[in-house]
Amino acid sequence: MIRSLHRWFGLIAAVLLIAVALSGMALSVFPAAEALTRPTAQAISVAELAARVQAAEPSVEQIRRAPSGRITAYYFDGDQPASAVIDPATGKPAGSADTSALQRWLTIFHRSLLLDDTGRIITAGGAVVMLLLSMSGLFLLARRAGGWRLLLKPMRGTGDGRLHAVVSRLALPGLFLSSLTALWMTATTFGFLPEGAGAPAFPAEVSGRTGVTLAAIPTLLETPVDELRSLSFPAATDATDVFTLKTAQGEGYLDQGNGTLLAWNDAGWIDRVSHLMMMLHTGQGLAWLGLLLGLSALSVPVLGWTGVSVCLAGRRDGKTASVAAGDADTIVLVASEGGTTRGFAATLQSALSAQGLRVHVGPMAHFNSARWPKARRVILLAATYGDGAAPASANGFLEEFARCPAKPGLPLAVLGFGDRSFPEFCGFAAGIARAAEEKGWPLLTPFDTVDRQSPQDFARWGRNLAQALDLDFELNHQRAAPKTWELSLISRRDYGADVQATTAILRFALPKTSLWQRLTGQGLPRFEAGDLIGVVPQGSDLPRFYSLASGTTDGFLEICVRKQAGGLCSGQLTALEPGDTMTAFVRTNPAFRPSLGGKPVILIGAGTGIGPLAGFARANHSGGPMHLYFGTRHPASDALYAEELSGWKDDGRLASVSTAYSRTATPAYVQDILRKDAARLGRLIAAGGQVLVCGGREMAAGVAAALADILAPQGVTLATLKAEGRYAEDVY
Repeated sequence: MIRSLHRWFGLIAAVLLIAVALSGMALSVFPAAEALTRPTAQAISVAELAARVQAAEPSVEQIRRAPSGRITAYYFDGDQPASAVIDPATGKPAGSADTSALQRWLTIFHRSLLLDDTGRIITAGGAVVMLLLSMSGLFLLARRAGGWRLLLKPMRGTGDGRLHAVVSRLALPGLFLSSLTALWMTATTFGFLPEGAGAPAFPAEVSGRTGVTLAAIPTLLETPVDELRSLSFPAATDATDVFTLKTAQGEGYLDQGNGTLLAWNDAGWIDRVSHLMMMLHTGQGLAWLGLLLGLSALSVPVLGWTGVSVCLAGRRDGKTASVAAGDADTIVLVASEGGTTRGFAATLQSALSAQGLRVHVGPMAHFNSARWPKARRVILLAATYGDGAAPASANGFLEEFARCPAKPGLPLAVLGFGDRSFPEFCGFAAGIARAAEEKGWPLLTPFDTVDRQSPQDFARWGRNLAQALDLDFELNHQRAAPKTWELSLISRRDYGADVQATTAILRFALPKTSLWQRLTGQGLPRFEAGDLIGVVPQGSDLPRFYSLASGTTDGFLEICVRKQAGGLCSGQLTALEPGDTMTAFVRTNPAFRPSLGGKPVILIGAGTGIGPLAGFARANHSGGPMHLYFGTRHPASDALYAEELSGWKDDGRLASVSTAYSRTATPAYVQDILRKDAARLGRLIAAGGQVLVCGGREMAAGVAAALADILAPQGVTLATLKAEGRYAEDVY
């Protein structure tokens, strides 16, 4: 429900919020400019300031001090009213007090969209929506991260979804504060809040004299300028008039004949809070905060665009509507890395719905049996990322599930999706099944698995499920063909031909897309180094996946391919010449990413596993500490990316490069140079470093063994690093 409210509120109010946010961002610049140009403040009393201003401008009627500290005097220039910014050191005018036409227009537009009170109501509605979006977004971020404890951990994911989450996390505090303060100010404008203390009743009796010197008024002498809001001077020809003083502490009247304090009202809590809210919202007096709020407002167009993109992508992925969780008798929750498991969930939903069941489908992070009052069964479809890890969408789920008590009468079924060639086949799903058994959850069906998205395995499990439910259905899952693109090869670099190990770095041009395709999200999906490109070779219907060595912002798509003996896809790819094309699709790989935040990143790879690691280094424009350990055969034949690695080390994108060659006079493998550099690796990991490993499975096993030995003296295990999101593999 929170996700639906967040989506629809955002879509409906997107244009309004963007307009208000951008005008607010523009207005945030003015307080900062004012803070830089205003005269230097003086640690003086109001009496001293007023005396200086009156000496310079004898006709002064009022002095005001803005929250920013700027002092403005209002007086007469001849017979014409005038105003000026005052230098408190001299009391003389130091510049015009007029607000620029641009600032006035932006202020009116920001407050009311140029529509007076109607516009104020509309913008107040926008503030309500922004407040709801901020709160619901915070809950969704916590859910995505795997719990409130992990909210500040590096975000997993890719593309527009990850960008939306990262920008949200940075901008939410500012957006929440802006919307909350805007609502307070609107409520004050329309009289929805109790009135403040205000001015006291005008005194019934005054001295009837005039001409007191400002230095003889005790209240003005005791009030520092920093507390002044305004001082209004009495008319010199009217003996019944008085000085009116407003400060942060309250408001009162002073006799112009003897300086006596005639009446005073202390400021109430409404006055103090309203003043604070105005400062927080406008940045006046807190220019740094105003700029931060302006930057937060600048995020609104980004959040609007990425939110629409994610919504459209969800529709393209074929997500089907399901019954609300509170009304469903069957709960199907999915943990998927690349999205294919959601397709199996859609097939299951259709089959069960056709049997009259009320099925709710959602992400596994939504597991909460207390919110399913009508549920009679729960089915968990859990994909496994890599060698036994949870998908990004279910990060932290297993720990939360292990703490969740079993619900009597609510049987559970767990179906794992994975690749049997990995030692930890369906490791994440198996962990859920073990936790369910330990907690005493009743089983709907025994734990089962699907190997490499096999429709036959899924159908077999479906028959067992139908029997357990005493229903008659078949799960006939048809793989949805992914959207593919024709990619044209623009260059290739060849290695290893003289040692019969042909390897090529292939660079493809990005397909040209129209503006409409980009606006509607129909172009090639955004990708980053470490994502996967799926290629279906001629003569086969099964895709082969290659790790990307580039991101969309690089302007090209690059992979590193070694020709395998009898390899159908690798043979076709390494035979491509510039101008030839291949048909491919992009699949995200969000768990294999360098983390942000300036912590060390340790890249370990061998052979063509250098591809995504090179992409990570290429994208490291901030110069974060990134260390590469790379193993290959021989520097004369297999020095993949040698020139780039040297250049990236020189410009700071790589802090160090350590290479192992296995076919030289002194052969070494990548795990050997890791052990040789054990002391430094230990320090890097102790400093919060992250380890990313890419290459063959045997190499990865050797690297894991070496790292386990290196970290053992510190009491750190690879399992701990994996649980913290600091160790990830992309192996084949």
